[in-house]
Amino acid sequence: MINYQVYSEIRNLRERKHMPFAKIARRLDLGEDTVRKWAKRDHYQPRKRAKKSSILDGYKSAIRRDFELAGCSGAAIFRYLRKAGYTGGATILKTYLHGLRKSRLPGGDKLLLPSEWMLRLLQGKISAHAIAAELEISDHNQVEILLGCIRNDSLRVRNRAIALLAHWKQIPMRTITRFLMVDKDSVGRWVREYERGGLDNLKTYRKTGERKHEQQFYKQAVFALLHSPPHDHGVNRTSWRMDDLKRLLREQGVLICKETIRRIIQDAGFRFRSAKKVLTSTDPEYRQKLVEITQILSALTKSQKFFSIDEYGPFSIKIQGGRALTAPGEERIVPQWQKSKGRLTLVGALELSTNQITHFYANKKSTEEMIQLMHVLLVQYHDQSLLYLSWDAASWHASKAFLAEVAHVNTVDYRSANQTPAIALAPLPSCAQFLNVIESVFSGMAKAIIHNSNYASAEECKRAIDLYLAERNQFFRDNPKRAGNKIWGKERVPSSFSVSNNCKGGG
Repeated sequence: MINYQVYSEIRNLRERKHMPFAKIARRLDLGEDTVRKWAKRDHYQPRKRAKKSSILDGYKSAIRRDFELAGCSGAAIFRYLRKAGYTGGATILKTYLHGLRKSRLPGGDKLLLPSEWMLRLLQGKISAHAIAAELEISDHNQVEILLGCIRNDSLRVRNRAIALLAHWKQIPMRTITRFLMVDKDSVGRWVREYERGGLDNLKTYRKTGERKHEQQFYKQAVFALLHSPPHDHGVNRTSWRMDDLKRLLREQGVLICKETIRRIIQDAGFRFRSAKKVLTSTDPEYRQKLVEITQILSALTKSQKFFSIDEYGPFSIKIQGGRALTAPGEERIVPQWQKSKGRLTLVGALELSTNQITHFYANKKSTEEMIQLMHVLLVQYHDQSLLYLSWDAASWHASKAFLAEVAHVNTVDYRSANQTPAIALAPLPSCAQFLNVIESVFSGMAKAIIHNSNYASAEECKRAIDLYLAERNQFFRDNPKRAGNKIWGKERVPSSFSVSNNCKGGG
């Protein structure tokens, strides 16, 4: 059998060039009889292939009926045909069913899978008249109402309307439940409700009971916990967190999630409110100092440590205000004039690569405390080669006495005698406390330990701070990460050096 291109060449050589049949045959490598036959034909006509019989021929009418009307799957039809005496394989049946999906019936309607039919129903692509004619329903108004439920009503009513129409189309229950992603018993219950009470009963939703956030038992349990201070329950904080509330309620046998706790608190009218601060630097060498610090951090080796250093305080041990849950109409009051139970100043150094904080208490902010902190770090990190000290532009951070001590500890004789690392200074730009990473840790500590507190003495406050920082250090020893990969407690921002950070706390 030649193709159309060869046929055209034969006609061209014969009619326009008047070439003999034998010469055309030799030129195109064809038989002379073949050339003579096609040269005499007025148009090209491909060979008609004889239609082959199929083992499915005796079952095709049943397949079309079952596939179209009952919405059966290919596996179900194959099992049905086996019982009816079909001896062929599943592949032939699968190929035929694939062709049916793409074909169109004499009436012009596309043959759809059950899920495709329900999807078109959901998309509004099937008219009420077509559905009524297909399902042989005389009451068109009933179908119109169901389609209106699908287009306009809530998800609950929409699912029921689709399930009812699909049930009338004799689509299997399992197919309907899979499409709607509902419980297997739901469709049967919806059909029974419609049969008992019609469309009105289909739209009715019977509430089974109160939700947890509406039940008095859970409300009382939540507020009984909120009305007592966290330290009464072994929580080293002065304000509640959702994680602590959920854990303690669960220990009391009250199974409730954080979202439900939050809903109970919000329904009672409680809100968290706080003010915000905007910080900026006025240092003319801001960019230059920033580049120097970032270069140090990017080239930091395992034998080098970078410390963010600052002081928290001094602050008085007395009743402290803070951000806390407030009942509707209630105004929290902190006495302006109080007798101080003591004063504290915390000196701290945060090592960025290990996220460990070193601290001690001082009587004031002065050069002596900075020198003491430097010697503490020299002893604690004696196995390192170089320690970078970074802090803000406070006067006692760069005094002559301190710089003289730095020069002393960096001498070869001192380092050789004491086996200590060298000290390098990396000062922050002036008025840029928001770049001092340790401020983020101090802000979290203040929110958890200082705000809303009423410690009996300075020693009690020290114990709470020591425990908070010890827990923080232990966490990062167990989970080694650079500063910034974990926000501890309520630290304002990740404790990492970044120009976008706002590390300055409220203390």
